[in-house]
Amino acid sequence: MRILFQGEFHVAYGQMYIDGRTRAELDEGPEAGLHDCFMGQKAGLCGAAVPGYLHLSTGMHTGSVPFTVELHQKEPPLDSDNWEDIVEASFRTASDDTSLNDWDGGWRDLGLPSGTYRARYHCRGMEEARACVRSAGEPVLDEYLLQFWPAMPEPDRVVKETTRSAAYWHGWASELPPAPTPEELAETRRLAREREERERQELIERAEKRQWGGRLPSDRLRNVGGNVAGMVDLDVALVHAIDEAGPDVQRAIARWAAHQACDVAGLSSVDWIARGLAELVQGVSFTPPLNDTQQSWDLLLSDPQVPSTTITLPHGTPNASQQAMAFPALTGAADPDPLRAALDALYAASIAYETRWYDLFSEVRTAFPHTAHAPLPPEDHPQRHAAAAKANCIVWRQSHEPPHKH
Repeated sequence: MRILFQGEFHVAYGQMYIDGRTRAELDEGPEAGLHDCFMGQKAGLCGAAVPGYLHLSTGMHTGSVPFTVELHQKEPPLDSDNWEDIVEASFRTASDDTSLNDWDGGWRDLGLPSGTYRARYHCRGMEEARACVRSAGEPVLDEYLLQFWPAMPEPDRVVKETTRSAAYWHGWASELPPAPTPEELAETRRLAREREERERQELIERAEKRQWGGRLPSDRLRNVGGNVAGMVDLDVALVHAIDEAGPDVQRAIARWAAHQACDVAGLSSVDWIARGLAELVQGVSFTPPLNDTQQSWDLLLSDPQVPSTTITLPHGTPNASQQAMAFPALTGAADPDPLRAALDALYAASIAYETRWYDLFSEVRTAFPHTAHAPLPPEDHPQRHAAAAKANCIVWRQSHEPPHKH
């Protein structure tokens, strides 16, 4: 015989546990709640219905109880004279890390090898200790002994019953339904996973609908990138309308927005920008300097033809270059994706229009009947969306700022 544990052990709510479950059993096995541990049993003091787990009941409600755990090579002699209540159950563990656990998560390694065992649980003084609280060192009220020995599985049984406490728990356990079969348990978990996935998808969908003005975006719109978030916060109905308008209208909107942005910023009369606008209309690649990002920005910031006017950005930053804000409408309009080209060009134009972006979006609806069905945002929209505009402007600036010289 080998003693695996001997001493005072803390219990709470009249419970202590032997846990030898594997990771798979923890993940896929039944919950180790009170009812789960005793389903289908006659004995109500040692619950063994959860594979790899024992639920041990005590008379003591909270406090310290003397407890011994023994491992025998074969079934030990039954000591029914010195113990008032005795039950037996089978216990199987595939883990070499079987532990003695308390309610609060404390545990002690028992050193019990993996295998299939018979567990005999002995109780003494349950009635005297019922609902009591005791600290270690105080007079002993109840004591417990748990013996393991190798044995093939067999039903649990009540070996000896003396106290009313034990009788109560035996009667309670006998009225519980049988434990679910592995197949029933697997089906329950499958249905739970499906329900969790449905709920997760519903949460994602509701959040996405809020983001996109109460409706789900198309896959193209969802994945378009660029400054779509800024456009959504300014005029989400127009964004959906542009998405539905098709590539030809999107490309036309991109060119129109580039012209509007350059006009409002005084860039249309600059020869190389005027040439770029013409190339945009013709659908041909930009010629120098617009075919080189660094070169085109350097020229924008140094060319004496380029006017210099300032605007206040949506989040309140004053004295921003209107020309630097408008210029990305031209380059963005040439994006290979017509939807992104339309949204990026229109967003850059809205920044260049400063507080008159509302008028710009009204003009879009007039110029392109495909978008006319999209209702305009309320007139107080700029004020209500000041915080969103601030965040979007930061994103816009990060993606469109002229490159720094080194």
